[in-house]
Amino acid sequence: MPWLLEGSIVLEIVLHKYFEAAVIGVLLVFNAGLAYVQEGRAQTTLAALKSRLALVASVKRDGAWTNIPAAALVRGDLVKLSLGGVVPADVHLVEGSVLLDQSMLTGESMPVQSGPGANTNAGALVRLGEATAEVTATGARTAFGRTAELVRTAHVVSSQQKAVFRIVRNLAFFNAGVILLMAAYAWAHSMPASECVSLLLTSVLAAVPVALPATFTLAAALGARALAKLGVLPTRLSAVDEAASIDVLCSDKTGTLTLNALSVTSVRPMPGVDENYLLGMAALASSAGGQDPVDLAIRAASSQKAASSLPALTKFIPFDPDKKMSEAMAAGAAGGLQRIVKGAVSAVLALAAPLPTLPGLRKSLRNRARGYWPLLPGPPGP
Repeated sequence: MPWLLEGSIVLEIVLHKYFEAAVIGVLLVFNAGLAYVQEGRAQTTLAALKSRLALVASVKRDGAWTNIPAAALVRGDLVKLSLGGVVPADVHLVEGSVLLDQSMLTGESMPVQSGPGANTNAGALVRLGEATAEVTATGARTAFGRTAELVRTAHVVSSQQKAVFRIVRNLAFFNAGVILLMAAYAWAHSMPASECVSLLLTSVLAAVPVALPATFTLAAALGARALAKLGVLPTRLSAVDEAASIDVLCSDKTGTLTLNALSVTSVRPMPGVDENYLLGMAALASSAGGQDPVDLAIRAASSQKAASSLPALTKFIPFDPDKKMSEAMAAGAAGGLQRIVKGAVSAVLALAAPLPTLPGLRKSLRNRARGYWPLLPGPPGP
């Protein structure tokens, strides 16, 4: 459309119709200016948000640890990955152990334990632990960056473009027929050639929908303003119409449609054991104030079902990736110590003594347990 309008301006000048050329020029400038201002506001807002969310990495340079913007990292830098931080680049872990939430990249809600020798990508969130890693790729060369670049450079013809093209094409066919009839009429009446050329050029200009781009741009700008008041920030004016024409929306559910948080849905205590008491004991073996998703889920469930007569916590041993379990020591009312263990099913079952009175218990636990299974405290003892 802009090319058609620019060609129309040239034809108007050839025909010495300077006022008409100026009108078309004003419409072109209005169309471009409106789109520039509206999209510029959106980009300015995004830039402000990005500056507030800019990553800061702890990097070792000249033998000392310092904080620098993640954008300044280079390959070979040593960075510190700490609890609650975001991995600033693709890295190779050289020391320490961390629990990584990679849902942004993989869609998996369960965090992954990573230690020396493991590789992880930019964008992962450190849920637990601390590690030192070497930067292997930055910016657009990271897995996250390559994905973002593919999204940025992807281009398809929007539904709005198709609709405008269809309208202009149909008008062009109709107007072409009218122009041919006018040319035949002029030839039949032996009109001078100079007048025929002027008549045909004027007809061609009349066939160009001069105000159509400005109308669409203005409508899209008004739609973008209405969406902005609702908290939606369109970065392109064409996105307003594209969103309205969606038939199927494919979205990553983790953290987008869901909360990306684990929760306790059911508890299966052994016979004679109270469900609230079981949750309370499991909460004692869960880190208070930590970011481990399993611990958070158990403590949240326990807080909603408070149990009475729980032992008093005396010592807590955080989750050990090698042992695959966490432990707690608690003092009962009689003064004896109780050991409470929570961890992987295989690790907990390895500590449990055989129960001959309950045949098949181990097999049943393996078949029914999902993720973690708390071991009920045994008799007082070390």
